[in-house]
Parts: sequence; C-alpha cells; structure tokens
Amino acid sequence: MFVRDWLARRAVLSRDRLAIADLATGAKLSYRQLDERATRLANGLRETAGVGAGDRVAVLSTNRAAILEAFFAAAKLTAVLAPLNYRLTASELGYILSDCRPQVLFYETEFAGVVAELRARGLVSQAIVFDGGTEDGDNAANAAGGGAAGTGGENYEALLASSSARAVEVESFDPEMPALIIYTSGTTGHPKGAVLSHRMLAWNSINTNLAWDIVSTDVTTVHAPLFHTGGFNVLTLPLLHIGASVVVMPCFDAARVLEVIERHRCTVFFGVPTMFQLMLDEPRFETTDFSSIRYFISGGAPCPVPLIEAYQRRGVSFLQGYGLTEVGPNCFKLGLEDAVRKAGSIGFPMFHSAARIVDREGADVSLGEVGELWLSGGHVCSGYWLNEEATAAALQGGWFHTGDLARQDEEGYYYIAGRVKDMIISGGENIYPAEVEAVLHAHPAVASAALFGLPDAKWGEVPVAAVVKRCDATPAEIIEFCATRLARYKLPKQIFFVSELPLSASGKVLKRTLKEQFEKHLLPAST
Repeated sequence: MFVRDWLARRAVLSRDRLAIADLATGAKLSYRQLDERATRLANGLRETAGVGAGDRVAVLSTNRAAILEAFFAAAKLTAVLAPLNYRLTASELGYILSDCRPQVLFYETEFAGVVAELRARGLVSQAIVFDGGTEDGDNAANAAGGGAAGTGGENYEALLASSSARAVEVESFDPEMPALIIYTSGTTGHPKGAVLSHRMLAWNSINTNLAWDIVSTDVTTVHAPLFHTGGFNVLTLPLLHIGASVVVMPCFDAARVLEVIERHRCTVFFGVPTMFQLMLDEPRFETTDFSSIRYFISGGAPCPVPLIEAYQRRGVSFLQGYGLTEVGPNCFKLGLEDAVRKAGSIGFPMFHSAARIVDREGADVSLGEVGELWLSGGHVCSGYWLNEEATAAALQGGWFHTGDLARQDEEGYYYIAGRVKDMIISGGENIYPAEVEAVLHAHPAVASAALFGLPDAKWGEVPVAAVVKRCDATPAEIIEFCATRLARYKLPKQIFFVSELPLSASGKVLKRTLKEQFEKHLLPAST
C-alpha cells in the first residue's frame, strides 16, 4: 500500500516531535504544525489558484521550510512540485517553465526581478511570494506581481492564514502519479525533467532507512539545494518519512554547517567530497564537537582517502553511496568498516535494488570488466517529462540505463569508473577517469583533480587533468607520481593548475566546461 499523504499520517504518529527547524525564518515546526500548514496551503492552492491533480507547482527559492510545505501540499492534491534552480538566468528558467507549464510559482523576494521578467514573457501567470517584510522586498514583490492568484498582493503567509485546515480529499490516487519533477543540470544540452512518482519516493525512503539505519531520533541538516535530488531525497524525505528531524539551511556554508552540526546535535550528515574538503579547510573544524554524529555520508564522486582519514582522526566515520536523480540518490552503500579498505568503491546495491553491469550489446560483463551500470527496482523514475525519446532510451525492459561505467572487484564490490560520455579512448585504449583521479588525489600536493580528454591528431584524444593544488608541486612531479601507479597510456598528457574546479549544483565537476576552457592549450606533439 502507498500513502498519498505522508504528512497527515506522520502528524498522527509523531504529533509533537520536531519535524523542521528553519534557519531562514527561525521557525520550529512539529509534525502536527507542519501538516496543518501544508493542509492550509493545499486548500489555498485549490481554491484560489485552481491547482488540481497533475498540475505543476513551481518554486524559485533558496532552501526554506516553505518549499517542503509546498511539496507536501502538492502531494495532498496529487499535484506535482517542480523546484527550480535559482542559479539559472531568466532565459534558462524560461526553457524549464515552457516545459513544465506550472499553474502557480512560489518565489523568494530575492528573485523578484527574475519572476517579473518571466511574467512579462507569459511564462508565469500566478505567483506567490514567500517573504517581503522590508520596503525593498515589498516593492520587489509588487514589481513581480507577487500575490496569490489575483488576490490583491496576498503573500504566502496571508494565503495560509485565509485558507481552511480541513483534510484534503481527492477523487483518486495512484502511486504512479508524479510527485516531483527534478530537472537535471543540463550538462549535455537542455535540462530534462525527471518524473519522480509517489511510488519512487516511497521506495527511495525505504531503501535509505533500511540501509543506513535511519531512526526517528536522527537529526540532519538540509544544505544541498532543494531543486536537486541531493536536497530532497538523500536524507530530507527519508527522515521526514520516518519521523526524524531536519534543520533547513538556506544554502551550504562550510563554517555555518560546522556550527549547526554542533548546536543542533546532528546525528547523520550528507555531503559531496567538495563540501567535506571545504569543511576540513575551516579553522573551526579542529574544535567542532562531532560527538553527536553517528556517521557522515559521502556521495556524488569518489571520496579521496586522505579526506576520509582526516575525518577519522576527528573520530568521524564515513558511509559512501551512489545514486542518480532518476533512480534516487541512495542505490548503493559502502559500510563504515570498508571506508578505507575499499576507498573508491560504492559498495553493494541497497536492499530493494537490483544492478547489472553490461557491455554495448546488453550482455553481463565478467567480474573485473568495465561496462554500463543498469538498475531496477521500485526506486526508478517514470521517465522524463514530455520527452518520450529520452524516456525510451533510459528505460528499457525494466532496467534504467544510468550512463555510468562500473566494475566489480574480486569480492563483488562495485566501483564507478566514470560516465560513458566521459570515457577517454586514446589510441584504441579505454581510459576511465575515476581510476586516474584516484591516483591524482593520492598525491600530497593535490587537493582535487579532474581528468578529461582533449582531441589529438595521433591518438584521437589524450587524457589531461585539471588540478587544484594544496601545496607546491610541478606538473612533471605529479605525472611522475602517477607513472609509478598507472600504465603509460593512462598518464595525463598535461596538468593544468586551476584555482577551483567548475561544479554543478550537485557538486559534480563540469568536465564539458573544462574541455571548452583548455582545448586550445594542448601541446601540439603527442608521444
């Protein structure tokens, strides 16, 4: 059985337990209070904005409790929340809004100018502002046409106050109904909207809570953006599913995160390696009280061993995982006992997840060989919004084709070798970036690194690396270090030193950006 209205059920089972502490507003909401607010919002959206089953509700805002209220309100109505990347330009947002056509848009005052531009282009007909307590905020909201569906400038809190708290009923419910549309980062072109159903979100939570031993007394921060699966689905919804507590931060700030972990006695914490490195670099890292933490969870990219060991010296252990927007971010787990021994591995599939590694013909590869990772289970998405071609390419025969290259070692542990599109073929030899990057990260002077291919007249393409240094080293020294650990054809042809790597909202390196930046700088002669 699937429950449409998680929050109403949780409000009964965990009535006065803290659900959300919102650092943006200072609000602290119990499950009963959160459910009442989401119910009022659902009724307000239905009555004043005409939102019904299948309608899209968009949101443009940094993290705040109201985004989660909007998600649960939409779920009550069997409508669909479409959180928008607030880092995008109006032009980029225009493409997404043209694709999902929301019935209403919630927004933060900071983005009022963008919303005004989108309204002028006819892409937003109804907009509701979350905040606006200052004179500038009020003016910006008015400029954007803020307010609920022509209610004379009524804002979010006013809409809740004027709406009913009666239970929300719907004509029908099917667990395959979409609940979220999360747009991919668009690193290969226009973003695609991954359709996440009620069924998918339930199974992602079940997998997460089973594999990571999540309990109702757990506390975590929500610092990854809520327009990304890392914000919604790594820990936030699984913890709210089980009746635990989340501390919502507007955005990631390393110093602030360390403070919040200590003050709110967080027990579990998710981050990508870049976040953990930034936290490690903070002066207060050495004095932060981590005694409440059961473990940290690293995902998004292999976590370098030196980083894991630095945290272990502070008494903190790591779990590592793997996932995608389309199949949920929690599909694999590497346990605490293997964090160093199997560093770089993603471990094994979650309890309710099946995995295959296949060749180009779809046949299972032998142990140790690299192939594409396919996944199957209730945690798989329904495809892409209004994109039958992309859906058909990704979902075939009950399996989701991840586009990630993987292998298993002799003990059966899984490793990600890179993206299919990022694999480098040099002189007919396949080079898997993750393998080379792991060696680069082992060099004491390398803080972070990314391997990518550049065109070469002789070899087709050759591997080069962008490196962020932690101390002095020459390109020759780093390449020589790699030469003792890697075959010659895998060695970076050049090392480009950079101050930082370009990252997507999820913290993944944008290799296409690096290729565009450095493709004119490759040495002309390759040997």
